[in-house]
Amino acid sequence: MTKNTSLGFALVGCGRIARKHAQILGDGHVSGAHLVAVCDVKEERARSLGEKHGVPFYTDMHEMMRCEDKNTSVVSVLTESGLHAEVTLALSRYKKHLVVEKPMALTLDDADRMIRGCDEAGIKLFVVKQNRYNLPVKKLREALTAGRFGKIVMGTVRVRWTRDQSYYDQDEWRGSWAFDGGVFSNQASHHVDLLAWCLGEPVKVYAKTSTALVDIEVEDTGVAIIEFKGGILGVVEATTATRPKDIEGSLSILGEKGNVEIGGFAVNEMKAWNFNETLPGDDEVLKTYRENPPDVYGFGHVEYLTHVVDVIHDRSSSLVDGAEGRKSLELITAIYESTETGKEVIVGAPTPHVRLGKR
Repeated sequence: MTKNTSLGFALVGCGRIARKHAQILGDGHVSGAHLVAVCDVKEERARSLGEKHGVPFYTDMHEMMRCEDKNTSVVSVLTESGLHAEVTLALSRYKKHLVVEKPMALTLDDADRMIRGCDEAGIKLFVVKQNRYNLPVKKLREALTAGRFGKIVMGTVRVRWTRDQSYYDQDEWRGSWAFDGGVFSNQASHHVDLLAWCLGEPVKVYAKTSTALVDIEVEDTGVAIIEFKGGILGVVEATTATRPKDIEGSLSILGEKGNVEIGGFAVNEMKAWNFNETLPGDDEVLKTYRENPPDVYGFGHVEYLTHVVDVIHDRSSSLVDGAEGRKSLELITAIYESTETGKEVIVGAPTPHVRLGKR
């Protein structure tokens, strides 16, 4: 495969997030990638998305893989979260690289099976964490890597979004323990990932949740306090009970020598950039490192899928592979164990009380 080869992407699942993937790939926003086919068990969804982008549509993923085998290099798994493992393992036999939306799975056992299955098939497993590619987030990581914060004191993420009853009523699986989970495992999973990516290894967590404004099995609101290695504290504030519209998806890092806050509703706008030692270019950061995305998904998917193409062509290491995606799932699992037991939980310890992913 040469760098000039365009990779064909097939999509399995044609729901809300699939429209984002299809638009990016179908409209040519990722150099070296194109959309070849879409699939959903609901024919009307598959037909609508396929016809919109001028590609074949299927209701059986195995039929799609047989018919589109020569045209497909990558398959994106965009089904409900509770089916990610099942679909990934079924597709691994076709020896195509796999992109899986967040969260990669709802249980650690499923995540391990996915990683093992893709390794045995000799294919790459990518887990979508598009917010890592936001311009202000990349600038923050640059400062962390350079040690500009000195000793890190605390990090906070806030997700204040709106998901009313009509959102959950779109599909039977939404808001269920078996196939979705609540705000921690779904909407805030990217932000939990960002916090851990910035602060390091999580050690302990204590969390509380509530179901405030909608009729679902799981939580729509939660708070978690996380202790990271070295005594750094992290706070996750997450809710889909914001009314009447989204307020923010934000990240802040506080250190002995500086502080940074990224706000906006998709971790897209640099709000504070303050350091004891000023470097050339610091006075332009607030103006330069900001984006205005059309929705809470932001612009990171373009950068993420571009990275997928680069990794496949160059055979370089993947920033967010299966093992990396598992890390945030382990933390989310510990958060849920704490909400079930009412106790502080050691991250990585057994979590027998967690209902997430149980059928």
